[in-house]
Amino acid sequence: MSDNLSLYRTMLLIRRFEERLLEEFSAGRLFGTTHAYIGQEADAAGIFAVAGEEDPVFSSHRCHGHFLAYASRFPGSDAPHGLAAELMGKATGLVGGRGGSQHIQWRDFYSNGVQGGIIPVAAGAALAEKVQATGKVVIVFTGDGTLGEGVYYEAMNMAALWSLPVLFVLENNRYAQTTPIALGVAGSIPARFQAFGIETYARDTTDVLAVEEIATEALAHARAGHPAALILHTYRFAAHSKGDDVRDPAEIASYQEKDPLLVHGARLTDAERAGAEAEVTAELEEAFNRAYGDPFPSLLTESRQLETGT
Repeated sequence: MSDNLSLYRTMLLIRRFEERLLEEFSAGRLFGTTHAYIGQEADAAGIFAVAGEEDPVFSSHRCHGHFLAYASRFPGSDAPHGLAAELMGKATGLVGGRGGSQHIQWRDFYSNGVQGGIIPVAAGAALAEKVQATGKVVIVFTGDGTLGEGVYYEAMNMAALWSLPVLFVLENNRYAQTTPIALGVAGSIPARFQAFGIETYARDTTDVLAVEEIATEALAHARAGHPAALILHTYRFAAHSKGDDVRDPAEIASYQEKDPLLVHGARLTDAERAGAEAEVTAELEEAFNRAYGDPFPSLLTESRQLETGT
């Protein structure tokens, strides 16, 4: 588990990184699209405070927050620079500028922008971990919109039948792009997992300590060799992607009153918060400035690598 200051710093790093990305996108310095994690930071910070460093992780199109929280546990990871460079299409990016915002890989972290596409892959990885008796738990992140994908239920069925060490993390931010959950998801979300006999853990909270507590229980269940579901009811403050937002501003403002940075920041002193802000600001400034100057991939080099298989 992490201390209060490190948890706050992780959430702050995610928030400021995502805010900077939206600025960079508006300035035309990014390739492709981007989906901000603003408002949901407590989920990633709380889970990775207690997840094992060797646990494989699969994320979706809204992956930046997950990745930054995952990588922050490894000293010298240089994660903000690698991610910024990736979104700029630079050769120094996490996957050489090939993946952009949604398709990244580093150590045992993988993301895919195909809706629901990561779920059966995560189940297969969990089967491999079980066969090899590694003791690892495969963590897979999805959103409420993915509940409309049939492959989700096929993967849950196999995970339950084969007792796979997988943790399905469902972040219900209450909207699938612009469709409110009331118009997109019928019935009970927990019941969808429970129908397969999957143990379900749920919290409606923006408190990183509450997320950390429930994630500890869910991970322990999965590590004992049983699939588990962690349902976190949250809210994204930013638009689904860049500007496609039709939500009532008053609704957004009401959720911002429970901003995870405000909730957890109240546990710190003014000096601690100011110090974290200064550190994160300097780290991101250095990361983005380096990424600006990094080279783009060489098409000639790329062609030769494909020809030789190197």
